[in-house]
Amino acid sequence: MGHNRQWECVIMIKIRRARISDFEGILTIFHEVVRRGDTFAFDPKSTREDCKHLWMSPQIRTYVAESDGKILGTYILRNNQPGLGAHVANGAYMVHPEARRLGIGRAMGMHSIKEAKKLGFSAIQFNFVVSTNLVAVQLWLKLGFKIVGMVPKAYNHKKLKLVDIYVMHRFV
Repeated sequence: MGHNRQWECVIMIKIRRARISDFEGILTIFHEVVRRGDTFAFDPKSTREDCKHLWMSPQIRTYVAESDGKILGTYILRNNQPGLGAHVANGAYMVHPEARRLGIGRAMGMHSIKEAKKLGFSAIQFNFVVSTNLVAVQLWLKLGFKIVGMVPKAYNHKKLKLVDIYVMHRFV
């Protein structure tokens, strides 16, 4: 007694390549995250087809984080640029709002760094990290990304209006 103990909820997370059958779970996360208008440039009114194009196109490698068969997060890797810029990956990550603070974003970030290296990329670059998304910015910094640029007032935040975005980069 007398000791303050901090208890953690530990869940088993499996990260794997997405299958077509995962799309409904991905779509749910996509709509939950994008409709908030505070982290992604995607239109909050994006349709099912928009999501499928952005997340499941053949040139995109899509992954899901699941626990007990339920999809709790998803991320994508793709070439940041075609041709002579194709050696740098670009990624986007989403965690279901009800599954935040369980380490899913961190697990997907670490997984994506290993995956990018396995796929032959030399680095990962994020072109559009909303500066007010402090959880994401802090996570990427902890995982070794650096802020290599800032674009003033490039994001039209649903509540805060025009805010800065960061370009973040890390060698794999």
